[in-house]
Amino acid sequence: MTWSSDQIRQTFLSYFEERGHRSMSSLSLIPPGDGTLLFTNAGMVQFKDIFTGEREVDYTAATTSQKCLRVSGKHNDLENVGRTRRHHTFFEMLGNFSFGEYFKRGAIESAWDLLVNVYQLPIEKLYVTVHPDDDDARMLWTEISSLPPERILDDPENFWSMGDTGPCGPCSEIHYDQGKELSGGVEVEFGDGSDRYLEIWNLVFMQYDRDETGALKALPSPSIDTGMGLERIASLLQGESSNYHCDLFLPLIDATATMAGISYDRSDSETDVALRVIADHARSATFLVADGIYPENEGRGYVVRRVMRRAMRFGYKLGFTKPFLVDVCAKVIERMSDAFPELVDKAPVIEKIVRLEEERFLRTLSLGLKRLDHAFTEFASSKQVAGGVAFELYDTFGFPLDLTVQAAEERGFQVDIDGFNHSMEQQRARGRASWKGTLSDTSDWQLFRDQHGTVEFEGYDQDNGSSTVLAILNDGKTVVTQNTPFYAESGGQSGDTGTLSNDSGVFEVTDTQRPIDGVIIHLGEFTQGMFQVGETVELNVNSEQRNRTRKNHSATHLLHHALRVTLGDHVKQRGSHVGPDRLRFDFSHFGPVTADELRNIERMVNERILSNVAVSTDILSKEEAVACGAVAFFGDKYGETVRMLSISDSIELCGGTHVHATGDIGMFKVIHETSLAAGVRRIEAVTGLSALDWVFEQEDLLSNIADGLKSSRAEVPAKIAKLSEEVSALKGELGAIKAKNRSAGVANAQPVKIGDISAIIVRLDGVKGGDLRDMADKARNRIGSGAVLLVSANGPKVALLVAFTDDLIDRFHAGRIVGQIAQHIGGRGGGKPDMAQAGGSNSDGIPAVLDAFKTIISEG
Repeated sequence: MTWSSDQIRQTFLSYFEERGHRSMSSLSLIPPGDGTLLFTNAGMVQFKDIFTGEREVDYTAATTSQKCLRVSGKHNDLENVGRTRRHHTFFEMLGNFSFGEYFKRGAIESAWDLLVNVYQLPIEKLYVTVHPDDDDARMLWTEISSLPPERILDDPENFWSMGDTGPCGPCSEIHYDQGKELSGGVEVEFGDGSDRYLEIWNLVFMQYDRDETGALKALPSPSIDTGMGLERIASLLQGESSNYHCDLFLPLIDATATMAGISYDRSDSETDVALRVIADHARSATFLVADGIYPENEGRGYVVRRVMRRAMRFGYKLGFTKPFLVDVCAKVIERMSDAFPELVDKAPVIEKIVRLEEERFLRTLSLGLKRLDHAFTEFASSKQVAGGVAFELYDTFGFPLDLTVQAAEERGFQVDIDGFNHSMEQQRARGRASWKGTLSDTSDWQLFRDQHGTVEFEGYDQDNGSSTVLAILNDGKTVVTQNTPFYAESGGQSGDTGTLSNDSGVFEVTDTQRPIDGVIIHLGEFTQGMFQVGETVELNVNSEQRNRTRKNHSATHLLHHALRVTLGDHVKQRGSHVGPDRLRFDFSHFGPVTADELRNIERMVNERILSNVAVSTDILSKEEAVACGAVAFFGDKYGETVRMLSISDSIELCGGTHVHATGDIGMFKVIHETSLAAGVRRIEAVTGLSALDWVFEQEDLLSNIADGLKSSRAEVPAKIAKLSEEVSALKGELGAIKAKNRSAGVANAQPVKIGDISAIIVRLDGVKGGDLRDMADKARNRIGSGAVLLVSANGPKVALLVAFTDDLIDRFHAGRIVGQIAQHIGGRGGGKPDMAQAGGSNSDGIPAVLDAFKTIISEG
């Protein structure tokens, strides 16, 4: 049987689904609610909080085909992509997971049965590794597989952990012998480091919990986490020795080769490497953009930009000078849409984003080449391009180091590789800091929750209540109660403020936070007395502030819906902040929102407000909510059950506080729309009385302008237009006067004799470089035969122009001469033999320019 990748994937999922596993959709490449990960990089990510006991679900086993990305940290495969048979940035991880349903026997039995009896891999080709201390796994493999002892081998590295502390355990890997063709034609032992023995499946037996001291204790409910790369098993079942030659990659490679007018030879040539890189990176770009990650200069957006530009750079090496990656991405959509139908829906967005980035990169490439030329001039004496400049080219212009080195060698230069690596490490350190989680703090709060239970939020329907004090922490700056009506900052909504009080004291709450799921803490200070743990306190939310926050939060939902209706379904929330004073909403979009679009959005929101529709909430499973058309907000993490909020046409998953009916919002006004980053826009708006206050401010501003213009407010536009016309006319008159004066300066200048050459030398300060050309032409016409030097200073900046009449260009070259004399003003320049210009930044050097010009002419 010839297996397609789609058949392999579906067979895997069906196999485990038939054996009681819940088949789960792939998680987004953005791991929700996990600040320790930049991207989803393994199948277990969506089950992490189940393994740690933070989330309970109604199933005990699951299976997935998880889309993964590895481009950072210890899993950074970027530089190896296309050069090895197995490294990729984007890949699919097939996995089965048990949360106490079965353990080692079940995992080993199902893995062996699927590989041998379903996929029909030959037993004589299979090897297994186990941890040296895992006698149970070794015994089970011997019993279930009947493999001889020499094919069940110890590997001390077969141990997996989620982090420095927490669930961990030994693992067992299944390997496939691809034959001696992949070990140089000779027999080698297992583990020799060649491509011959390929790891295809890893079974992780999570049976321990590691504490801060490193001690291991048995978990009460051992679990299973397995992972098998789809690309690897596909290459084996399709008889290929390289992942790139399976049906997930080869159509992309062939399509790119056809566009480039070349052939793919399955070799290690730079051409074939480029084709493989483009295929891999096109897959990453397609899925990243589909998940709402657009090219930016930081965070996840920086990664997608780097991956896309790396593919474009390899395309440039193949001769592409126009957008091509967009067509390869279209091929990815065509190839992968059966398994991931959302790619079809996102196809217009993917096409738009990738094309824009390619066009932007081609412009950047031109600038980068100019920067490289400048570097060659800058480092002409040392013949070595500084590492910082090489990194600037890499980081800003998308130039990989090898391109800079190649270009440098062609010009007889070297590149400071150590300096480049130093700059790279500095950036990586910044990146690690940006994504580092405070795990020790999290562990403390997890211990607190284990001891005291979860803190219940009771604030959806009430702004006050009473509760028992569980803890007073951080020198009296933090108070935790058993339950609370205070909303903790989450999903962009700011935390509530207010007071906690009883006869013992008053605690002023300035913020409310949620350090981990299930724990809500009140931050502030005691203004009177002090509570004792165990006392009952009254909790009173600042209702006026919360009501204003409610208005803004509900308006944010209406805004999100109006944006998607007006601009398109590609609009996704990229961030937000909802406070009592205003709302801020960041969203994905290709370009500025036009005035007409903005007005339409604003009108749509206010129409929904005026309709005064009741706001409703439902508690559903996530699948049920999505089936109802609910949209999930950016960065939010959702459990098995979710809170679905319906506000007029808007249906969102949201845990925040909201108005009871849209009319409570009162009024909605956009006050600012701008670009936040490439592909990301920001809208700021106000609601209720704050919106009315903003209108009053604008009216006052307009009245002040009208008073200044001595007109009515209605006449302001006409008055400004008239003043603008008058200013333009005066500028024109002034420009004509200046031009006349400048022309007079040249016209009145008397030629001087330098040797046998007549020369007009004039200094015309304040004249722009572009205006000097007309003056030079007039001077040449007047002199008949001779040379012209015009000098203009604007502060420290200096513009020079050298010109000769046609009869002298055999003796003098204006371009070379202006370059020589420009050195005295710290500049450079060049041009044609008859006329050339230069610029500099040292006006003190003008006398030396005049002397140098006269010397050159006299010696000519």
